[in-house]
Amino acid sequence: MNSTVELLDRVIADLDTVLSGDALAGLTDADRVMVLQGAGAVFRRAEAVIVETVATGDAVDFPHSAGCRGLNELLQRTVRVDVRGASRVDTVVDLVRRPVSLSGERMPARWSELRLALLDGVVGVAGFLAATGPIERVWDRLTVDQRLAADVALAGCARGHGLVADDDPDADDLEGVPGPAPTAQDLKALAEDLASMFDPDGEEPKDEDSKRRRGVTIGRLKEGVHAIRGYLTPEVAAQLQLIIDAILNPKGDGPPMPGVHFAPSDGADADSDVDVDVDADGDAGGGGADPFNSDPRCVLDDRTAAQKRHDALAMVFTIAARHKNMPTLGGSSPVLVVNVDAKDLAGGAGGNGGWATIPGSGAHVPVSVAAHVGCTGTIQRVLFDEGRIIGITTTDRIFTVHQRRAIIARDKECLIPGCHVPASWCEIHHVTEHARGGPTHTDNGVPLCWWHHRSLGASGWEIRMDEGVPQVRGPRWWDPDLRWRTPRLSLPRIADVRAAPLRV
Repeated sequence: MNSTVELLDRVIADLDTVLSGDALAGLTDADRVMVLQGAGAVFRRAEAVIVETVATGDAVDFPHSAGCRGLNELLQRTVRVDVRGASRVDTVVDLVRRPVSLSGERMPARWSELRLALLDGVVGVAGFLAATGPIERVWDRLTVDQRLAADVALAGCARGHGLVADDDPDADDLEGVPGPAPTAQDLKALAEDLASMFDPDGEEPKDEDSKRRRGVTIGRLKEGVHAIRGYLTPEVAAQLQLIIDAILNPKGDGPPMPGVHFAPSDGADADSDVDVDVDADGDAGGGGADPFNSDPRCVLDDRTAAQKRHDALAMVFTIAARHKNMPTLGGSSPVLVVNVDAKDLAGGAGGNGGWATIPGSGAHVPVSVAAHVGCTGTIQRVLFDEGRIIGITTTDRIFTVHQRRAIIARDKECLIPGCHVPASWCEIHHVTEHARGGPTHTDNGVPLCWWHHRSLGASGWEIRMDEGVPQVRGPRWWDPDLRWRTPRLSLPRIADVRAAPLRV
């Protein structure tokens, strides 16, 4: 009879034959699927051989006899896996090991049925861990019958046996007929359902553990961004999620009217002002289809979900920084320290030749980013001459609370069409840049959400003021005529003006 090692050598030789030459390169797609299925069966059985070989040996003496400190090192050296791969095999070994009784007999494994499924090659290490993980977390709170039931159900699912109703007339015909093989995720989902059914109340909350583990870390600057990682307590995570959901779905409680509508622009050419005429009895929401109030191609916002959450978090910080209850030192708006060489400044290249540094980060940012953050903060210019500080200037460019309220009352929401972020959540943008003499005045301020404010210079959108009323001109793909259009939300309704009480 051939030894186990000789049998494995024969399997290896057969696999070498499969890999030799270009046999695999000439397969059809159908044959490739069959080869992958066969290779998967070989892979799972190879994992079963590894697990059972270790599980039937002594847990302590076996690794030491091979000159290794422990099982993890032995697996790394013999199977040639990393630490994580060795740990996964070690975990499965503990779950399928059959301890020896005092009489020398092998006792049942912790997961007897799943162990048989592993030996039969219907489940691998990944599937075994996915199936047992949710049950192991509630193991101490389950009865013996519940543990056995979970073992049988998960092993049956791994073999492709679906659940059949007792009154199904075809139940006898389907008995013993395996169904589609489940994935590891399918086994995990079933295990989670069983854990919820057997232990509906769950584990007692470990408040002390969560308080110890809580924390947020901001990583170092790398490739222009900072990594942020950490753990939030459940109530903080839930509150943050609610805030982000509210910002990313502002239509619920946001602007009073759905969408941005534009005043008529009949007869206006691309570069001329638009004559605005609002019907006193007309609907402020606009009647009929408005091609400039919809985005059927969904090209106005191409951000990913993660990018939207980042921008929502930036908006939260902006709102918190200007809140009256925020401490002045920790919650003030960001201050940009703009360092400009005196020679460049004298030559008129101060804006292009200097660089901006954001305190706390140390990142060098372009002038466009400096202008964006500066709209909600204060710009401080530090003049250098051969390394010596020769001048410090500070320019206040923050819109006051009263100015913000007036702009919010006028514009209602982010000025970019299709963006419905309420104006109270937006940043106030200087239409004429402050560096070019633009005043911090309601006639020069419009609300823009964090993203549209940040991308305004490169997005193709343009904003101007016409006697204190904002107008927008979009890129050619949005409006082929390139006309200046006045958002109707920025105009008072004549009917409302007439009905307003006279105040002296």
